[in-house]
Amino acid sequence: MLSANNSPRRGGKWPLVTAWLAIALLIVAGVLMAIAGPAYKAEWIGLGTSFTWLRQGAQLAMGAALLGLITLVLAGVLRRWRPALVGVLVTLAVVAMVAIPMQMKERAQSVPPIHDITTDMENPPAFTLLAAAREEAPNAVDYPGAETAKQQQLAYPQLKPILVDAPLASVMETVKRKIQARGWEIAGTTDNTIEATATTRWFGFKDDVAIRMTETEQGVQVDMRSASRLGKSDLGTNAERIQIFFEDLEKR
Repeated sequence: MLSANNSPRRGGKWPLVTAWLAIALLIVAGVLMAIAGPAYKAEWIGLGTSFTWLRQGAQLAMGAALLGLITLVLAGVLRRWRPALVGVLVTLAVVAMVAIPMQMKERAQSVPPIHDITTDMENPPAFTLLAAAREEAPNAVDYPGAETAKQQQLAYPQLKPILVDAPLASVMETVKRKIQARGWEIAGTTDNTIEATATTRWFGFKDDVAIRMTETEQGVQVDMRSASRLGKSDLGTNAERIQIFFEDLEKR
């Protein structure tokens, strides 16, 4: 793709040099950002190292974009169209690479720094079967309390229990089936509660879920709690998980 055959102008090599440097930086940046999550998930590196790789990858990607722009300018001045194309492609690739981290950063700034979400803030579904696993994790087993509830109400006022017009046994079976369809690992069931663990694909973060079903005169009331084992903020993941699960459950 890059050739020096049509470079009669003095200094014509520089678009080639900057283009190859841009490609090299882009490749290294892509590798760092791509393996940061899986390497942590496989327990080859710690979380701090993983985030460092992500940050370094983003910085190298920005460097690649700068070189891509320099290549574009030099190629335009020297009328070297192939290096100019490389400059454009590298810049577009960087935009695509940094889009997801930027979206995550914006999302983190738009949601409260909480990680334990429930439809019943006064009496949240308890983690019983998963208590031991959560005790080994940084985040607490018990619901954090009033301050978290206040922040949740402000950020996610739509999260409420739902009523299902069906026998309890039928509702529990439906809930269990929908949990299995999502690939969550079921820890077990009690009389009216199912506990499970959802694992994120890229980093392998574990979020615990407790779904409680209570018989009432109007039907079976379903409450749900979703809580991360690690991290102060969940970037809205647990609230989204509950919302989507309830919407699916209402379709039955």
